[in-house]
Amino acid sequence: MNIINFENIYVSYDLKPVLKDINLTIQNGEHWVILGSNGSGKSTLIKLISNDLHPNRKYPFTKEVFGKDRWSIFDLKKKLGIITNDLHNYFSVHGSFLTAYEVVLSGYYSSIGIFKHQDFSKEQHQKALEALEFLEILDIKDKKVSAMSTGQLRRSIIGRALIHNPEAFILDEPTVGLDIKAQYSFIKLIQKLSKNASIILVTHHLDEVFPEVSHVALVHNKTIYKKGLKNEVLTSSNLSEIFELDIELKEEQNRYTIGKIQ
Repeated sequence: MNIINFENIYVSYDLKPVLKDINLTIQNGEHWVILGSNGSGKSTLIKLISNDLHPNRKYPFTKEVFGKDRWSIFDLKKKLGIITNDLHNYFSVHGSFLTAYEVVLSGYYSSIGIFKHQDFSKEQHQKALEALEFLEILDIKDKKVSAMSTGQLRRSIIGRALIHNPEAFILDEPTVGLDIKAQYSFIKLIQKLSKNASIILVTHHLDEVFPEVSHVALVHNKTIYKKGLKNEVLTSSNLSEIFELDIELKEEQNRYTIGKIQ
């Protein structure tokens, strides 16, 4: 099954086009990186996938997620774990009183917090503990968001999605705000997640392209400039085009770095 099947999609804000001619198919089991500069349209593309934005109906289009053209947000979140910096920041401000365990448990109701009217089964409590253990943060189960590091909160929010056993995760610039050690640890976590679910990683950082990534889509000028197999799309010439610099791409042991910029 396709996770995403988009054809000829345009998105506009107040009649101003923000995405144009989007054609993208991502199949279950594939791991993708969506790469582009700031302002290229990556965040808008995430909102299109999550149903927070809808196509401009002036143009004929196909927009299917998991084979359906209509989803309730609540049902979609059970199949597609979406981890954004906006969600992270929202928990930092409005969920600072929550523990890591409560952040994970709140995923059952897609709420920010745990409330008296919410009932949780013994199995749901157990699943929350298993998610914390899988993410290697069981030791901070009772730690409040206000006292967490950036990496700890991000893992807790992933746990919030993980309790539904989603078929895919969308991760929006997941290592922002992490130091070098935490970045390395987080990439290892993404690799661990990729064994059980498809990963769609949205970023402008080449060092986030982990070895299991099979496909790359390059976003440039509000459209998808190139897409396909990683070794065919992730090239010096293509990166030079989308970042509008003369870039030399280096690859060593399936990890990518910038060798030279002119």
